[in-house]
Amino acid sequence: MFSSFPERAALTKIEPGVVEITLPYRGDLAQQQGHLHAGVVTTIADSACGYAAYSLMPAGSEVLSVEFKVNLLRPARGENFVARAEVIKAGRTLTVVRADVYTGSNAQELIATMQGTMICIRANP
Repeated sequence: MFSSFPERAALTKIEPGVVEITLPYRGDLAQQQGHLHAGVVTTIADSACGYAAYSLMPAGSEVLSVEFKVNLLRPARGENFVARAEVIKAGRTLTVVRADVYTGSNAQELIATMQGTMICIRANP
């Protein structure tokens, strides 16, 4: 497990095709009712998807999101948020990835899910 920063998102799990990002709640990232903003939830899910896809790409390549869909399932309330992403299918150019975002004790309460497509931008030889 990687060390986390008290008030920043941190990569807390990295394995081939699997990435986890943990983000502690911060009031400056909340919307008007005090819940973590949907844009922030989407950001950690997209970042986890991108890194999960990137972990299976050739050295020297880059990754970009091509498309994604997010379902926000319940208000983002809690002290910590965890986005867990896993590659569904890695291709030569496009990789399909899924991320679930959790909160609650032991990150058990599902608050959002994302499915995305990432593109591999290969380095020029």
